[in-house]
Amino acid sequence: MFIVKKNRIAVYSYLFKEGTLVVKKDKYAEKHSDDLNLPNLEVMCLLRSFASKGYVKEVFNWQYYYYYLTNEGIEYLREFLALPAEIVPATLKKAAVAAVPSGRPERGEKGKSAGPGGEFNPDFQKKDGYRS
Repeated sequence: MFIVKKNRIAVYSYLFKEGTLVVKKDKYAEKHSDDLNLPNLEVMCLLRSFASKGYVKEVFNWQYYYYYLTNEGIEYLREFLALPAEIVPATLKKAAVAAVPSGRPERGEKGKSAGPGGEFNPDFQKKDGYRS
């Protein structure tokens, strides 16, 4: 299928920026999404081609295609879009995890007991005369 270079570059740059792309199996949709204002058929065909070349991993579930960029795909898109090696897709960026204190102690914290406080030590021994 012939696809205009401007649309091809738009799909490639969005795929590289996000690292993943979700496409609904609808060939007649006017536009793909709010982020990509392109015909859905063009996006489907481009990503199907990428999947056959091994640049993306394709998963189909409930009338949606899920495409995940592979390492070969990242290299190809870097070369095609002329991007430096420092720029990576969003799926490869490390998320900054902020420690959010909660009211409950974390599992395995030392110095804090997980059970109820106090000295509760039940004695389960046979008593004389009880069920002997």
